[in-house]
Amino acid sequence: MHIRYLSFAALLALTASCNSKPETGTTSQPQTLAGTWFLHSSQIIEKGDTVDTFPVKDEEMIKTFTDTHFTFMKHDTRQGKGDSAVFSAGAGTYTLKGEDYTEKLQYCNYREWENHDFQFKLRMHGDTIIQTGEEKIDSLGINREIREVYVRK
Repeated sequence: MHIRYLSFAALLALTASCNSKPETGTTSQPQTLAGTWFLHSSQIIEKGDTVDTFPVKDEEMIKTFTDTHFTFMKHDTRQGKGDSAVFSAGAGTYTLKGEDYTEKLQYCNYREWENHDFQFKLRMHGDTIIQTGEEKIDSLGINREIREVYVRK
């Protein structure tokens, strides 16, 4: 009788442990870049001057990642009406090794930006990405640092 009771208790404990949910913070799920991220804020640092470039009233921007590609789109929320209509978009491939993130911009409505590589640091913290690095295109005279903060929604 005691053996049956102990066997039943052991089986019950095993079943309970299989069905229990892990405590918050005890498992480490790999963070994935894939998905859609909304631009929360951005800055440009050029010649020692820092300029906040986002948020901008009545504008939104998203960046979407697959395993190999990225896209970004920015538009005004007034559907192109008014003096400050905005739409910009770009896409390409990327590599990510640790925090080293490189974009190869293949498509862009600013066509002279196409076929350039940009090196950044990409740090993920939960539902937030912080992207920092240099945008440099000698032929356009562009040489500046950027800092962009994205939030997954």
